[in-house]
Amino acid sequence: MVHLIRLILLATLIGCSDTPAATDPSRTQVVKVHDGATIAWYGNAAEQGRALGQANLGVAYVNGQGVPQSNTEALTSYRKAAEKGHAVEQAYLGYLYQSGKGVPQSDTEAVSWYRKAAEQGHAGGQAFLGYMYQSGKGVPQSDTEAVSWYRKAAEQGNAMGQVNLGQMYANGLGVPHSDQEAAKWYRLAAEQGHAGGQAYLGYMYQRGKGVPQSDTEAVSWYHKAAEQGNALGQALLGYMYSNGKGVAQSNTEAVAWYRKAAEQGNAGGQRGLGWMYANGHGVPQDAVKAHMWGSLAVLNGDSRAGALRDGLAKQMTPLQLSQAQAMAQTCRASHYKSCE
Repeated sequence: MVHLIRLILLATLIGCSDTPAATDPSRTQVVKVHDGATIAWYGNAAEQGRALGQANLGVAYVNGQGVPQSNTEALTSYRKAAEKGHAVEQAYLGYLYQSGKGVPQSDTEAVSWYRKAAEQGHAGGQAFLGYMYQSGKGVPQSDTEAVSWYRKAAEQGNAMGQVNLGQMYANGLGVPHSDQEAAKWYRLAAEQGHAGGQAYLGYMYQRGKGVPQSDTEAVSWYHKAAEQGNALGQALLGYMYSNGKGVAQSNTEAVAWYRKAAEQGNAGGQRGLGWMYANGHGVPQDAVKAHMWGSLAVLNGDSRAGALRDGLAKQMTPLQLSQAQAMAQTCRASHYKSCE
């Protein structure tokens, strides 16, 4: 089911940096508050084939505001608006097809709608089309094409495009490697409040890549990302507290931030939390919980956590190992909500 929160998310990701001209109805943002008179106007406009009326009527159907809630009717309205060239709805339809929300999942259809929006200059559509090229979903994989579309979005101020372009420079994908360029694009996104950009910029400061090395600056940016709920920022902030880098050393703070990241499925946060349990830093020493978190980190792609898990296993009883493995299964099945 397509919920209101998804609309808010999509407004953030595909519309926030694409400020429409007030005199151009085809680029007017979708509003989210409706009354009976407004619904009647949207309905009349939609019946006359006006894209704006269809777009807003779609929002009304999604949220059940002034009309009976209906995802089917909502999608019909979105599609009519998109087919008439409404770029916001084209990008939104692309997202629905990419994620399989309310329609059969299809990367090919997603690319088709993202491209329509992107070719109209819609920054969100450009950023998502870049992602599809980078990941090879619905199109042949091409870092060069990905960079091209990310740049178009980034130069319009789209934070997602800026972060992804920064990553391409950081990893030398589709462009020559450049830490300076990576840091520049991360900063532009970070200064807009983009949590991912803040976390990556913090990492650049921590490592002294493209910017002067500064643990203090790193902690500052990690805090900004972490407080927005960014798992990478939380895990890295936990590391800084654990090691007293750029901030007063605090095992209590380290555990708190590692835990927030771990409970979002972040492997680094899980490894860090496991290490704290293994050593009794900020929490009572507990080999079972340490093994559980280490195992989860390995499952989520952190190869370094294997040494933690395997080292603990050599010191544990068969019963403890069995408990740790059962806890890990329960934790993962609950999406990290029922772990301890």
